[in-house]
Amino acid sequence: MKRSLFLILLMAITSFSIAQSKNSNTKPNIIIINMDDMGYGDTEPYGMTGVNTPHFNQIAQEGMRFTNFNAGQAICTASRAALLTGCYPNRIGMSGVLLPGAHHALNPNEETIASLLKKNGYKTANYGKWHLGNQLPYWPTNYGFDEFYGIPYSHDVWPIDYDGYSKVTDSKDMRSSFPPLPLISNTTIIDTIENIKDASKLTTLFTEKAIGFIKKNKKDPFFLYLTHPLPHAPLAVSDKFKGKSDLGLFGDVIMELDWSIGEIMKTLDKEGIAKNTVLILTSDNGPWLVFGDNAGSSGGFREGKSTTWEGGTRVPFLIRWPGKINAGTVNSSLMTNMDLLPTIAAITGASLPKNQIDGLNFLPLLTGKTTNGPREIFYYYFGVGSNNLEAIRYKHWKLVFPHKGTTYNKKLQGKDGLRGEGASAEFSMALYDLAHDPGEVRDVQQLYPEIVAQIQKIADTAREDLGDDLNQKVGKNVRKPATY
Repeated sequence: MKRSLFLILLMAITSFSIAQSKNSNTKPNIIIINMDDMGYGDTEPYGMTGVNTPHFNQIAQEGMRFTNFNAGQAICTASRAALLTGCYPNRIGMSGVLLPGAHHALNPNEETIASLLKKNGYKTANYGKWHLGNQLPYWPTNYGFDEFYGIPYSHDVWPIDYDGYSKVTDSKDMRSSFPPLPLISNTTIIDTIENIKDASKLTTLFTEKAIGFIKKNKKDPFFLYLTHPLPHAPLAVSDKFKGKSDLGLFGDVIMELDWSIGEIMKTLDKEGIAKNTVLILTSDNGPWLVFGDNAGSSGGFREGKSTTWEGGTRVPFLIRWPGKINAGTVNSSLMTNMDLLPTIAAITGASLPKNQIDGLNFLPLLTGKTTNGPREIFYYYFGVGSNNLEAIRYKHWKLVFPHKGTTYNKKLQGKDGLRGEGASAEFSMALYDLAHDPGEVRDVQQLYPEIVAQIQKIADTAREDLGDDLNQKVGKNVRKPATY
């Protein structure tokens, strides 16, 4: 009898050991799903009406929702550079947006989340939009990604007009000089996105690639960077979601993105790795409001994409890590997408970059070891071809410096996929108390001169460090991008 019990116990221990060896991945997987031009108010957890987003809702219910999360800069290239490197984009020469005529790219000497995790034993992949280098060797596999399948830049960077099919022939329209939009696998162009019908397949295509990657690497730690090109205009949706929402084409697109998130979550559950996976949902910048009903919502914040008002940089951020992050929590700490790199490094045990970064580690806040985030200051830089310090946030205060910028409030917005008229405006210095005035309406600098003086000192530090074209200052600690 004793011998039988001993054999049973030995078999149980052996079986457990074999199971552990088959699933030896103890490091948490990391998934970042980064939407393009999704505004703060484009999903139900952030106030959207007229379209159901059950999977966004589920992440909010099972994880943490941030209400003061900002992109590093309010435009595609710069924001993505900030997310992957943990740096202000202007620190690494990546302000603005890369178009086909650009002759610079993210410097491969910059360490990214992917390269740091790859050195730490992770499998890495990027599926979707890249937008940090237009040609070889400046595609994702040169920045720590084992795999890339996607497009080099936004899907409106093509010679196609707003109807989604006609070629642009007006030589005054820069789209007429754009090359066809390539679809790339690793370092090879394998196809061309010819029209809006082709573009409507991208959400499903990239989702399927992501699911395949998860299944293939479920026994290893992995980093998946899924960068959906939508809801950036022109809107494109598959037949399975066309006409499904009460918000027209835009709502249909949001529903399809929500479906994509659901498919990723189902896969994690099916493969038994959901509890060991950190799942992050965010956006690269605010909505491109010039497209009107084909653009999203800034959630009531002022302006949108390409501005340093809150509607330009403040974006949704949801994070789920079962058993580590308390479910259903809401956090109002100031956080930026630059903070993802050091936070993920802390989660995974990866080393930080050798070069200076600007991100801060939020892991103690996420896991409840502290109630206060480490960030109090955020610099609002912007400029396509320039480096302008347009505002600074300090705690709940925001000081806006005099500058000329984009506004969506002076011209008619677009409709049904047609682009409206852009406009610019001169903005004066103003101080806003975002705790009481999140819409940045009431200038209170006369009431709080001591706050203005305090933030001006912070601005002096920023200008010394990163420069400021508005004040003819060259930063002492900036690094060069790659050039060709």
